[in-house]
Amino acid sequence: QVHMMESGGGLVQAGGSLRLSCTVAGSAFNNHAMAWFRQAPGKERERVSCIDWVGSAIDYLDSVKGRFTISRDNAKNTLYLQMNSLKPEDTAMYYCAAAWRYCFDSEREYNYWGQGTQVTVSS
Repeated sequence: QVHMMESGGGLVQAGGSLRLSCTVAGSAFNNHAMAWFRQAPGKERERVSCIDWVGSAIDYLDSVKGRFTISRDNAKNTLYLQMNSLKPEDTAMYYCAAAWRYCFDSEREYNYWGQGTQVTVSS
């Protein structure tokens, strides 16, 4: 059984920063790639960033490159997303998700999901 919980969301002004965390309970963290997804109202869910199980492969959505940084601490079973220079279009519910070892384009490959944390960026 794997339980994942996000934290760190909130309301911030444009240009501000937030750091999201995703804590994973259970033994799956070290063998799984970890990703952040987001979904804004009325829009499809999109993958923001992903880091593979050893931390050697990382990717980002084009619109967040240079502003967001994903990282993982395997000793703490925790995934992070540092978000800087936030924009109103970053407003969404952010979810962490886990897939076996590697990052995949398809959401179907992600076996475990958190409940989400809301990020709201005001203009």
